[in-house]
Amino acid sequence: MGESESDPDSETRKIRNICILAHVDHGKTTLADHLIAASGGGVLHPKLAGRLRFMDYLDEEQRRAITMKSSSIALHYKNHSINLIDSPGHMDFCSEVSTAARLSDGALILVDAVEGVHIQTHAVLRQCWIEKLSPCLVLNKIDRLIFELRLSPMEAYTRLSRIVHEVNGIVSGYKSEKYFSDVDAVLSGPSGDMGDEESSEFVEDDEEDTFQPQKGNVAFVCALDGWGFGIHEFAEFYASKLGASTAALQKALWGPRYFNPKTKMILGKKAIGGGNKARPMFVQFVLEPLWQVYQAALDADGNKGMLEKVIKSFNLSVPAREVQNKDQKVVLQSVMSRWLPLSDAILSMVIKCMPDPIAAQSFRISRLLPKRELLDDQVDSNVLAEAELVRKSIEACDSRHEAPCVTFVSKMFAVPLKMLPRDSHGMIIYGPGEEGGEGESSECFLAFARVFSGVLYSGQRVFVLSALYDPLKGESMQKHVQEAELQSLYLMMGQGLKPVASVKAGNVVAIRGLGQHILKSATLSSTKNCWPFSSMIFQVAPTLRVAIEPSDPADIGAVLKGLKLLNRADPFVEVTFSARGEHVLAAAGEVHLERCIKDLKERFAKVSLEVSPPLVSYKETIEGEVTHMLENLKSFNGGSEYVEKTTPNGRCVVRVHIMKLPPALTKVLDESSDLLADIIGAKSGQTYKSLETQRPSIVEDENPIELLKKRIMDAVDKDILSMTEIDKERADKSRAKWLKLLRRIWALGPRHIGPNFLFVPDFKRKGADNCVLIRGSSYVSERLGFVDDSIDGDTAAETSSEATRVLSMEAERLESSVVSGFQLATAAGPLCDEPMWGLAFVVEAYISPFCGQADESETSHQQPEQYGIFTGQVIAAVKDACRAAVLQKKPRLVEAMYFCELNTPPEHLGPMYAVLGRRRARVSKEIMQEGSPLFTVHAYVPVSESFGFADELRRWTSGAASALLVLSHWEALPEDPFFIPKTEEEIEEFGDGSSVPPNTARKLIDAVRRRKGLPVEEKVVQHATKQRTLARKV
Repeated sequence: MGESESDPDSETRKIRNICILAHVDHGKTTLADHLIAASGGGVLHPKLAGRLRFMDYLDEEQRRAITMKSSSIALHYKNHSINLIDSPGHMDFCSEVSTAARLSDGALILVDAVEGVHIQTHAVLRQCWIEKLSPCLVLNKIDRLIFELRLSPMEAYTRLSRIVHEVNGIVSGYKSEKYFSDVDAVLSGPSGDMGDEESSEFVEDDEEDTFQPQKGNVAFVCALDGWGFGIHEFAEFYASKLGASTAALQKALWGPRYFNPKTKMILGKKAIGGGNKARPMFVQFVLEPLWQVYQAALDADGNKGMLEKVIKSFNLSVPAREVQNKDQKVVLQSVMSRWLPLSDAILSMVIKCMPDPIAAQSFRISRLLPKRELLDDQVDSNVLAEAELVRKSIEACDSRHEAPCVTFVSKMFAVPLKMLPRDSHGMIIYGPGEEGGEGESSECFLAFARVFSGVLYSGQRVFVLSALYDPLKGESMQKHVQEAELQSLYLMMGQGLKPVASVKAGNVVAIRGLGQHILKSATLSSTKNCWPFSSMIFQVAPTLRVAIEPSDPADIGAVLKGLKLLNRADPFVEVTFSARGEHVLAAAGEVHLERCIKDLKERFAKVSLEVSPPLVSYKETIEGEVTHMLENLKSFNGGSEYVEKTTPNGRCVVRVHIMKLPPALTKVLDESSDLLADIIGAKSGQTYKSLETQRPSIVEDENPIELLKKRIMDAVDKDILSMTEIDKERADKSRAKWLKLLRRIWALGPRHIGPNFLFVPDFKRKGADNCVLIRGSSYVSERLGFVDDSIDGDTAAETSSEATRVLSMEAERLESSVVSGFQLATAAGPLCDEPMWGLAFVVEAYISPFCGQADESETSHQQPEQYGIFTGQVIAAVKDACRAAVLQKKPRLVEAMYFCELNTPPEHLGPMYAVLGRRRARVSKEIMQEGSPLFTVHAYVPVSESFGFADELRRWTSGAASALLVLSHWEALPEDPFFIPKTEEEIEEFGDGSSVPPNTARKLIDAVRRRKGLPVEEKVVQHATKQRTLARKV
């Protein structure tokens, strides 16, 4: 019995699932080529490795020389099975990195030794940390340090150790972030015991660096030439020579360790004394021999005998014709790739340093399936027991046949039908439930998945669970679960697919037959009583939006079908139908968008398309300084500055006060929109506690409401502290006023989750006689836990007369109308119908009785005929008043900004700055990279100006400069769109009002208004007095 159980385990322990992550152009696919050539079962000839880019099998990928999708291949090395997933490095395709990371247990982080750590390196390290992968560091392009930068071995060592130190710094930043959040949880939560253990474990963990060459998890490679090494290889070479043990040498070959040839002792820096000529052992025994081999091969007057010496001393079998080749680079490559084979160095590191699925899943389980807190006693204990059993078998990576089968699909990908493997008669075997449309579209959808528990068979029936499925809810969850039959299972070999009958836990697989059931990702389970895996985290959001329509209106059906297929095939694209009737495609960036459009035209829709210019989102706000926060709060609470509107029938007077929210608070509200939707949009029957179980992935063991409340308070404190000339008394006053205001939140807008507040009006202020105020309730404040129960004013005085009581009841009914008016106003501001951003409103709506009418029943029949329904009038009045209040308080346009990282040689700095200047970019810093001829420039570029930016930059700098754009933040344009020169200085500078050219803000507003078909103030006749000739000069 023990033997049969250990058998599947020993098999599983010989599996490794790894992905290659790095910045764009740092050599991921080239590295993958060499690993495939050595261990891929003969699919790639070693001579073509590094040039063919086997994993980039799409035409577009070969043309652009970048990877655009994650793809998997199975390798075999020393009776281990390694599933290698190659991923893109371009920021536009970082969603593919998320899908690759979820299915892997370890990650090879590549860093270019010349360029060093870049913005996408930070992103992939963060993804690696979030998904709890075990990382190994690979420093690539070591050869460029020798013959491009001409560094000495000592300079190269300094550079390499700095890169290792920088990467360790990034990872330890994430560790300390986790540690501090754990400590916070311990301090705030009652469950102190468990937290203490966790936090002490993290303290210990943080004491040593993640990447240490002496631990064996750092490799130094040149992927293009096919050689690489870890410190272990050199420690073995020198062990017998120096008469030291391999383990001692491995520790000594990195860091400030020096070798004394007289005493044959390894010494530290202090023991070596003041002699500056001493070189660390890594330089002396590793880098100097490499440099000598390179110089012997590539320098005209190099010592050619050096290569012969290397061949002899290591017994390398290099064919004579390769040694005698006229091209010295070919000779060098053939010697180096046999002396220090790249695949051996990398794959032995993978087997030694990365966990097998059994070890990895027990470590990653808290990320994949976080523990749910159960607070409802009425759950079925059988369901709960089975769900717990499933979780345990995932944790143990149970690959027995009787174990529950659980698989996670991270993405769907489309494959042309002709690519599918066929039987002996050349036919694809279709299952009974095959998609009908596949024959027509010639595309077949496969699921990119990993089996986490049990065994998956072709023909098996499984349940497809969406991320919102909850096994404890039973009947109400039917829409989140479907039953499907798996038609075929394939082992992925890059572009090729190899049919298999069954797949055991721990393996990566492609599944056919789920095209109808899964849109982007899902959990497959053999039992309904299973929690779905937590959602994947994407680093950026799709921000680039274009409207798509067919050139021939008759093809609209094909376009709709094509968009549906594209939405399923790309994990990151978003297809929506706008209010104006356009089909809007949202992509992550220009390269991503170009690929989506090409796929639509050539694969999915197969019709010619018209693509609109990019639709850029803006927001609208008002001018306001944080420094005047206290004054703003005072005028907002009881100031005389307000906008007043009256309904057409004169019964309701609406007064609106407006104030700008502090920037940090606005940012928190904007980032927490999903969390707000859960908390505010919760059904009345749900308790706060059930929300905790709904969103387990926010922060483990923390109540989401408390978390959001804390974030809001921290943001307010941060803004108060950022006020200039701060004194303690003013800060305390501002904080007290904010606390009062936060107890009065009636609604958020737009869509009830936006970054704008509607506050309940102040009851103490009186309107005109016999008027009743629509009071509202601080509903959102209650939800967020700022107040315990609704604020009730003293209503005794108001209900003295019968008439007032009737009015009060009517006022209660009109509360929803005020909120609706606020939602409409915040969804479409007055400048160009874009959503409002970071504003706070107080709406005081007073209702008066019917004028001069004693008999109310009589008027109730007459009134609606004349002016329409009263609730509609209130909505319109509130909306108009809010928009007018924005216009009165110096409105400003807010635009999205990209963070842009540029790398350029010094001679192209001038043209690069010219391009940035034309794009309204703001440069934040410029640094010269040590030891390289490149400048790194950080700048912020408006999204509206970013289209064609990369192409223009390449054109002006002859392809020498490269740029990477990441969505950063929203920023208000300081210019007044309605600016007219008034003072003498302004008139002198800009001329009188008639000849002032429209400023940037006004141009952007007019462009959006034209696109939306709103009226634009512009001269139809530009030069009325200029003489026109009738002659037509062609």
